[in-house]
Amino acid sequence: MSTECHETCAEVACANGVCQDDGTLRVEAPPGVSLGAALKLWESEARFGVCDTGRYRASYFVWGQGPPLVFIHGLADRAKSFVLLMEPLRRHFTCVGYELPDGGGDGARLGAYRHRHLVADLFALLDHLGFARSYLLGSSFGSTITLAAMHAAPDRLPRAVLQGGFACRRRVLWEQFLCNFARYWRGPMRTFPLRDWLDYPADVRSFAGVPAEHWTFLKDNAGAVSKAATARRGVMVPQIDLRPLLPKIRQPVLMVCGDEDFIVPRVCEGPLMEGLPNVERGEFAKCGHYPQYTHAPVLAEVVRRFLTPPAE
Repeated sequence: MSTECHETCAEVACANGVCQDDGTLRVEAPPGVSLGAALKLWESEARFGVCDTGRYRASYFVWGQGPPLVFIHGLADRAKSFVLLMEPLRRHFTCVGYELPDGGGDGARLGAYRHRHLVADLFALLDHLGFARSYLLGSSFGSTITLAAMHAAPDRLPRAVLQGGFACRRRVLWEQFLCNFARYWRGPMRTFPLRDWLDYPADVRSFAGVPAEHWTFLKDNAGAVSKAATARRGVMVPQIDLRPLLPKIRQPVLMVCGDEDFIVPRVCEGPLMEGLPNVERGEFAKCGHYPQYTHAPVLAEVVRRFLTPPAE
C-alpha cells in the first residue's frame, strides 16, 4: 500500500527522517491486517490494567515492545480506536492506550475537571507504568494534552505526533450551545438524538476506500463514550489556548492531517506551524479527520519513521 503525503516543514525538522528534498513523501507500507484480525491480536496480546490517578480510575492497555508510545484519543472516541494503527507499530514500540475520564464507573467528577487535570492524569499514568520517558501520539482533542505535557516535561517527552491537532479552536455557536446542555445528559453517545447528523460528509467519503466495518468501528467507539464526557470536553475546547506555550516546545513534532478534515480545518494548523520551532506537517490525500481508521498502514509507517530518528 502506498500513498502520497504532502509535507511542509521547518528546516530543523527535516533531519528527523520524514521529509524529502522536494517537499513530498511517497509512503509505502505493507497492507494492514483486517480489523477483525487486529482486534483478536490486541485482545490476546495486550495487557490490560487500571491506574488510579487520584481523580479517576483510568483503564489502559499495553501492547508491543520497544520504546514507550502513549496514544491519547480524541473528544468522542476511545483508546480502542488506535488498534489498527498500533498493530504494525507494536513490533517497534510499547504502545499504550488509555481512556480519558468518562464519569460513572471510573469515578471521575467531570464537573470538577479542567484541562490541566487531564495533563496531570497523563503523568500519573506514565509514573504508574514506570516510564521515565515516552513518545506521544495525540489525536484531535488529545493533541492539546500532548502539547501541554511536552511543555511541562520536555526531557521526559522527546517527540510527539499530532493527528488532527490544534493549539486553539473556536467552536461555532450551535456546537457550544449543544455542549452546554448535553454535559448534564445521561447515557452513552449512541443514544444521542439525531447523532448521525453530526457526521461530516467528507469523513463519510473518506471511508469509501476501506471495508464498511471500519465505519461501524468508529461509530461503535464514539457511541460508547458518555454524553456528559463528550460535552464537557467540548465545553473545554474554546477555553484552551496553548499558543503562548508553543515557542517553548522545542522537541520535534510531526503534524498529520487529512486534506478533507473539516472538524479541525487547515486554519487551526496555522498557530502550530508558526509557533512550534521544530515541526513537520504531513497531509494525506482523500482523508478526513480519522486516518487511524482509514489510513492506518501508511500512517503507522510515517509514525515509525518519525519516532525512529537517526542515531546521534
